[in-house]
Amino acid sequence: MPASPVMVWFRDDLRLSDHAALTAAAARGAPLICLYILDETSAAPLRRPFGGASRWWLAQSLRALQRDLVARGASLTLRRGAAPEVIAALMHEAGVSEVFWNEIDSASEARLADDVAAAIARQGGAWKSYPGDLLVRPADLRSKDGRGLRVFTPFWKRVLALGAPPRPLAAPARLPPSPALASERLEDLGLEPHHPDWASGLRAVWRAGEAAAKARLDEFLTSTIAGYAQDRDRLDREATSRLSPHLRFGEISPRQVWHAARFAGAEHPALARDIDKFQSELGWREFSRHLLYDHPALATNNLNTGFAAFPWRDDVAALRAWQRGRTGYPIVDAAMRQLRRTGAMPNRARMVVASFLVKHLMIDWREGEAWFWDTLVDADPASNPASWQWVAGCGADAAPYFRIFNPVLQGEKFDPEGRYVARWLPELSKLPSSAIHKPWTATPLDLAAAGIKLGETYPLPIVDHAASRARALAAYAHIRR
Repeated sequence: MPASPVMVWFRDDLRLSDHAALTAAAARGAPLICLYILDETSAAPLRRPFGGASRWWLAQSLRALQRDLVARGASLTLRRGAAPEVIAALMHEAGVSEVFWNEIDSASEARLADDVAAAIARQGGAWKSYPGDLLVRPADLRSKDGRGLRVFTPFWKRVLALGAPPRPLAAPARLPPSPALASERLEDLGLEPHHPDWASGLRAVWRAGEAAAKARLDEFLTSTIAGYAQDRDRLDREATSRLSPHLRFGEISPRQVWHAARFAGAEHPALARDIDKFQSELGWREFSRHLLYDHPALATNNLNTGFAAFPWRDDVAALRAWQRGRTGYPIVDAAMRQLRRTGAMPNRARMVVASFLVKHLMIDWREGEAWFWDTLVDADPASNPASWQWVAGCGADAAPYFRIFNPVLQGEKFDPEGRYVARWLPELSKLPSSAIHKPWTATPLDLAAAGIKLGETYPLPIVDHAASRARALAAYAHIRR
């Protein structure tokens, strides 16, 4: 009698290597169903539908996963709907005996997994889940009073003190073939834009999938890592890893990144400082996930409840100017236009534009978080809101509210020759570097030579830095009182 099929429920883990659930299911030797469900209804409102850029990335990642599965003898089944209902129906349809998945340590995803487990039990099946997306599970890293840590440095020291995480699992060489099942066509899931097709810039700079993730990590550790500790903030250099969307969709695991970085450090001791800094950035991802575990409403509720009284401004025109890169501050505008074109920007740029929105414009950080959620290819349910709260001063381990970035000085420090601005704001590319971060100070001759008419071809600043800084500080003093 043929063995009953087993199922692997893929979630934010669109890879074959270091995939404990897939490895365990394949070891059964039974026919293997690899399932991805586009579920945009379960565990709402805390479990958010994907933003536009993330939907585009998901489509590319699912295509890559399908190719990888087929190369090993299996295939990917796509379904749409509430995961508990879809899995129960598929178990009945295919006679599935067991379902395997990797855990996601957040309240919304845990609740969804519990609902799936209950649906499986009602079908008379069995299930098994495995740690999947973190170096350390939040339940294993608590303070003396049982709470999660709210300050990054002691958190990261605790993680490091636990030693290296388990070594990653190799991908199964062969997978048992899948039974013939009906599957949604990827094109019918509506993940990619058509009219208009705004994703050409994303296609030009990104390649999704496990193979692309591994190649990106290898290139970074062999070609870019040297100097990372001091260069990662330079906007005019390609000095960052660009791994964040691959990690977001689980095309590569944090354990794989950790061990690859440690191996590179052992091979090249001179890179130790750069490796440590790179791994601490992996630590910030981990820290944000632990925060989300303890604070499921991270995207909507201030961690510092005292910020509930902050006098945010409702300024639709200013928000629109920020979103479109039309604030009159070149470093802010360049970063926001890079975001619209490519679905990403360097971390330093994210801090600068976030600070400008919440402190210069005094617009609620949740407006910025929502915009990033829709436009970032790496929009992460933990890192995105945690980082916005950090900048706003209302989050964990937050930057103090009185730390207000001067966008001109930030540009001059991290883009000293103006190359980053010139790339993303070509209308300013002919200005001398002395004026490119503050074009309103350029001489009439320089403006004419560059073909710039301030207020027409490029906007004047929508706020004055000194005045907006004073306004923000006064608002902060008000809520402290």
